[in-house]
Amino acid sequence: MTILILGLVLFLGIHSIRIFADPWRTMQTKKMGEQKWKGICSLLALIGFILIIYGYGQSNPSFMIWSPPLWTWHITAALTLVAFILLAAAQVPKNGIKAKVKDPMVLGVKTWALAHLISNGSLAGIILFGSFLVWAILDFKSCRRRRSNSLDTPTETSLIMTLATYTIGIVAWFIFAIYIHQTLFGISPLGYFAH
Repeated sequence: MTILILGLVLFLGIHSIRIFADPWRTMQTKKMGEQKWKGICSLLALIGFILIIYGYGQSNPSFMIWSPPLWTWHITAALTLVAFILLAAAQVPKNGIKAKVKDPMVLGVKTWALAHLISNGSLAGIILFGSFLVWAILDFKSCRRRRSNSLDTPTETSLIMTLATYTIGIVAWFIFAIYIHQTLFGISPLGYFAH
């Protein structure tokens, strides 16, 4: 559990600098250059991410705070699909989703974390997904605040790019759910639909 918490502190700490210390971040970026700053932050975030995965894998899955009913897996699967579409919207240019919600990446993380909290009752799961949910809520508010202090120009959107966003998100969700989630975490999300 200690490794998981250390990884969360490192990963979310790096991603919280803009929330809590944006002027300091700006100063450091100017001092060392944007590429060097991003390189250091990316390295620390990667180390944190590896620690999170390892720490979560080493945690005791039987240490349960509550036992989620089986139907919660259906809610998690549906919300995770929404999260994947939002994550795709953060990458695909000129899509209508990004134009509407403005911060699809953070909203996607928030949706993903909430989805997994619903169906995970282990202490490790609550710590992991709860931490990400709290961070996403704070970051979402921070993004809104920063944007309200700047001129928000309308974004040009394309129906084709919006449809492509939905397609990429849905396909990525299916691939991850069917092939990757089982390998990484030992759980097949779509397998629960058979029960």
